[in-house]
Amino acid sequence: MNPNKRPDDMKRITTRELANAFIDEQIKAVREQVGSKKVLLALSGGVDSSVVAALLIKAIGKQLVCVHVNHGLMRKGESEQVIDVFEKGLGANLVYIDATDRYLSKLEGVSSPEEKRKIIGAEFIRIFEEEARGLEGIEFLAQGTIYPDIIESDGVKAHHNVGGLPEDLQFELVEPVKLLYKDEVREVGRALGLPSSMVDRQPFPGPGLGVRCLGAITRDRLEALREADAILREEFENSGLSKTVWQYFIAVPDVKSVGVKDGKRYEGWPAIIRAVNTTDAMTATIEEIPYALLHRITDRITKEVEGINRVCYDLTPKPVGTIEWE
Repeated sequence: MNPNKRPDDMKRITTRELANAFIDEQIKAVREQVGSKKVLLALSGGVDSSVVAALLIKAIGKQLVCVHVNHGLMRKGESEQVIDVFEKGLGANLVYIDATDRYLSKLEGVSSPEEKRKIIGAEFIRIFEEEARGLEGIEFLAQGTIYPDIIESDGVKAHHNVGGLPEDLQFELVEPVKLLYKDEVREVGRALGLPSSMVDRQPFPGPGLGVRCLGAITRDRLEALREADAILREEFENSGLSKTVWQYFIAVPDVKSVGVKDGKRYEGWPAIIRAVNTTDAMTATIEEIPYALLHRITDRITKEVEGINRVCYDLTPKPVGTIEWE
């Protein structure tokens, strides 16, 4: 039987009971696979890696070493939440690395979206490799591979480590949720007691805010983007839209326009709201946001966020526009 093929008779995990049965089954399988050895996991704070972390902590406790790299491109409060939930709440063996300065110095002056993505990805591999070499007794690498990853890559991803690790750092893989769809992973996360803000987290690109701070990233514009995005998320949460909109975020371009503040002219950046619905991310439709809410978001962002003096709403579906700007 192909271990990367979901069995035809496997029930879709839609209830707490099925999720608990799956957790019990995986705990047993992981303990058999790993024994008394250590397992390394790159914990981003995303749904998949968070569920894998919680599951493995339950199975093997301190034998799991979680590495969380804060590249300075996280949304507001995300790294703090990872520390709160996993280190303080679940007692995880967590290595926290604040690599903000390292990333931002590498990205200085780089405006090409493709180049930014490459730098962010390569730097993560370097940091992860440095950490892995400094740890003793690691023989396994846990990954949050899920079934759509295997389908999309025709099984390739399931057989490889975090892309780019050198040959002498090849680990045996532990992938407890590789046969699950995203909705099932969320169900398992709830059964493991993870908070809704983590389990129901919207998709977030690997390079984080790096591809939403358009053009060459500067610290002041990145900070303005982080604050504006936090306001958008808070208002969507309060209005109930966070439950009906698939993805919503702010992009801040490297463009300034004239505004007025305290009776004086000044230059500021625009914050562009993007809110889309999709079933497969191949196409996306625009969510209609009530004007009263748009006005409230605009009022808050322009008053509370240093450097932003306009708020725009992106009405472009996919196609013709991609979901992310970069």
